[in-house]
Amino acid sequence: MSSRNDSSGDDRLDPIVAEFRRNKAREEQTYRARALKVLPHVCGHCGRDFEGRKLRELTVHHKDHDATNNPPDGSNWELLCLYCHDNEHERNIVADALTGDAPSRERDTEGLHQPFAGLGDLLKGKENKE
Repeated sequence: MSSRNDSSGDDRLDPIVAEFRRNKAREEQTYRARALKVLPHVCGHCGRDFEGRKLRELTVHHKDHDATNNPPDGSNWELLCLYCHDNEHERNIVADALTGDAPSRERDTEGLHQPFAGLGDLLKGKENKE
């Protein structure tokens, strides 16, 4: 029977704990972790408060839509809940479509497989043979 002071259990956990601590430190350096430290845990649109397990529903929105622009003071960040964040990006897509900035609906089909491209010619050839 093994006791709680058995070192074999600790030896197995040491690498796991070390990896957890490394990952946690790496996570602390991400812009989301930094944003959660400098900004209040409130959705910037709907005003809902987030704490504890619900905190994972709070996302970082880049005000200028550039995910590489992460100033240390958080001036380009806004904390939004999942729903408001999705809504924010949908609004931009709709606005682009209304102003004409969106790509046109017509697609360039060159290079795409066109299974019936020569069907008309084949049918005409068959009619001429009869």
